[in-house]
Amino acid sequence: MNCPFCGHTDSQVKDSRPTEDGAAIRRRRSCPNCGQRFSTVERVQLREITVLKTDGRRTLFDRDKLSRSVRIALRKRPVDDERIERLVSEIVRKLETSGDAEVSSKAIGEMVMAALKSVDAVAYVRFASVYRNFTEARDFEAFLGGLADPT
Repeated sequence: MNCPFCGHTDSQVKDSRPTEDGAAIRRRRSCPNCGQRFSTVERVQLREITVLKTDGRRTLFDRDKLSRSVRIALRKRPVDDERIERLVSEIVRKLETSGDAEVSSKAIGEMVMAALKSVDAVAYVRFASVYRNFTEARDFEAFLGGLADPT
């Protein structure tokens, strides 16, 4: 592993431990060249997933992009980082175990919407506003009207 500080091509693992959900290993490393410490995270990747975009392009699935999107929707909401990581890991696990090598971006978006709906209603609406491309206030009104509980 290259040192992110000095670029040295070797680092020493000082400590390894599994993450809370057991889906990854966090390694604490030290650079013998500059002495700086840094952490890395290793995850199991069952298969490479190709994402079919709405414009027909195909790209490799990027877990970090999914994580960023979820974190943006949950920004300043009372949801801790561990819960966010579990949510992202659950979505990735579903994608990897689905058996499909190619998944539409729409299917991924729907998975995120379902996950966010169960975690935080505000984040759900935030994500939906971008995902569904709301352009006017009435788009929000129509969407929120569908959320109202018939009690």
